[in-house]
Amino acid sequence: MNADDFRDYMLSFLFLRYLSDNYEEAVKKELGSDYQKSELETQKNGTNPDTYINELKAVIIKYSNSLSPKKLGLQEDEKDHQKIEKARQEYVDDNNKMLYSHNVIPLAVWYIRNLDQVDMLEKQMRRKIHYVIKPAYLWSNIYELARTQNSQLLKTLQSGFKYIENESFESRFRGLFSEVNLDSDKLGKTYPERNNLLYSIIMEIANRLDEFPNEADLLGDAYEYLIGQFAAGSGKKAGEFYTPQQVSTILSRIVSLDSQDPSTGKKSKLKNVLDFTCGSGSLLINVRKQFGANGIGQIYGQEKNITTYNLARMNMLLHGVKDSEFQIHHGDSLLNDWNILNEMNPAKKMQFEAVVANPPFSYRWQPKEEMAEDFRFKNYGLAPKSAADFAFLLHGFHFLSDDGTMAIILPHGVLFRSGVEEKIRTKLLKDGNIDAIIGLPANLFFSTGIPVCVLVLKKCKKYDDVLIINASEYFEKGKRQNTLLPEHIDKIIKTYQYRKEDKRYSRRVSMEEIEKNGYNLNISRYVSTAPEEEVVDIEEVQQELEKIENEIKEAKTKHNEFLKELGLKLIP
Repeated sequence: MNADDFRDYMLSFLFLRYLSDNYEEAVKKELGSDYQKSELETQKNGTNPDTYINELKAVIIKYSNSLSPKKLGLQEDEKDHQKIEKARQEYVDDNNKMLYSHNVIPLAVWYIRNLDQVDMLEKQMRRKIHYVIKPAYLWSNIYELARTQNSQLLKTLQSGFKYIENESFESRFRGLFSEVNLDSDKLGKTYPERNNLLYSIIMEIANRLDEFPNEADLLGDAYEYLIGQFAAGSGKKAGEFYTPQQVSTILSRIVSLDSQDPSTGKKSKLKNVLDFTCGSGSLLINVRKQFGANGIGQIYGQEKNITTYNLARMNMLLHGVKDSEFQIHHGDSLLNDWNILNEMNPAKKMQFEAVVANPPFSYRWQPKEEMAEDFRFKNYGLAPKSAADFAFLLHGFHFLSDDGTMAIILPHGVLFRSGVEEKIRTKLLKDGNIDAIIGLPANLFFSTGIPVCVLVLKKCKKYDDVLIINASEYFEKGKRQNTLLPEHIDKIIKTYQYRKEDKRYSRRVSMEEIEKNGYNLNISRYVSTAPEEEVVDIEEVQQELEKIENEIKEAKTKHNEFLKELGLKLIP
């Protein structure tokens, strides 16, 4: 199994473990002493598991026989005996999944002993932690099936993934585990072969997962760490799903500051935030960290790549974001195929108080002619096919609220390229929408070694200049990647927040100067990090040369006197 495949299994099972442990812990608190009784019962009957399991199966059968057709999912007046018996058997089979493992987990025992109260418990769990997982699909049960090499492992996992995608949450998470293909030939050509390989994969992953805690924040950080490690190992491909944490922090801290006057500090709350190329969701998570668990009304993300789209959804839940608090859409931002962003009525248009993005750099795209009339682009122009950088920028900017802040990572080419990009850049500058430009060091990203910049845009800009920060020299050099240390990040944020001017680091550049330079925003044109040439005082140098010349004449005269006394040839 290659690294990418193992990544998908590792991250998916880490996610399953989090959901499972969190659910079991919440149920323990809810059931109290009843859960403890179930634990004692499993311990008491552990010496004779077969007899115990048969006893529990009998309980399921007895209860199923007492259910009315309606309780079995049929019409109350159903008369077809064969159909009723089939539904009854399906109910028994479904609950018997909890007993595939000979080491029955306590929650399964409680479910079986209290089948008439299961609906009530699950309703309460949905109210408290917003989701439910059946005992058969909990990580503790999956682990037992793998440990005991149970033939039902693969079938249980398939059913469990399907259940979590479609039934666990109020929102459907269709395709959440689509990257973990349990029918893949990579696992084996036959069911027994795939089942056997799953034993070793799950046991290996279980041993690694034991190293991680299960608190939401810590486990979420562990998930981010793993994504980062896989990103580092997979090189250029990683740019599709991961923005380094230190870069994410710069963007998230910028958009968290007051939009009109950043010097007044951070906003207390954020109505909403959008990342339209969200990858694994690390940027959105970082913005959320700035405000705390209840500081953002709603989180919105969009991602084109199906793998990273699923990573983002898992990442949200792993960081304790409730399914009602975020919306991640699988689609193409350039095509604007998300229905909520396609409202033509300006009064109903979605607007976001914060917009952050790290789109693919200089992405080649094929816009159709009619896109020139698209409401996002028609007042600016259509970005060239060779580089969609400004198309991404204009997409996000269109949905920025009048009192919001947008921070986007782009290659330096957007600052000086000519043609239609110059036209777009000029209009944004003349309209007073470009607030600041921050040049970052090279080799910070897994996907490229080129230096990039952060553009900060607003529709409520207070100042009539552009703050330009050249932070390209402030980093810690690494073997594979360069890193921004906390002090480097703090220097950028404080400079932006208080609009500081610092020689060879930052300047507030007037629109008059930018206009004189043809609306070219090349950072080094305004803030050069090159050491200043020493100023030469010509008059002082002339005097010094004359002094040296006189000293030479005096020395030569004196020397010739000695030569004359010795009868030697004089120096001319």
